[in-house]
Amino acid sequence: MSEESKQILRSAKSARIISCLSQMYNLSLTDATDLYYNSETFNLIEEGVADLHCRSDKYLAEEVWLEHESNLHDDK
Repeated sequence: MSEESKQILRSAKSARIISCLSQMYNLSLTDATDLYYNSETFNLIEEGVADLHCRSDKYLAEEVWLEHESNLHDDK
């Protein structure tokens, strides 16, 4: 698979995760996008760690949300 094909698949995966975040947690698409692209989960997916890209979109959206909640509690 070419690098361009891999990037297209990662982009489609990101779009689906963002959509899940928006729907599951009642976020605007803009807020869901910001949350996703600023998450450690996004970085791990991009780096190919632990084959996270193979996990379901809903599972990954939940992971991003849990990370977000954890960060909120750490900031207090």
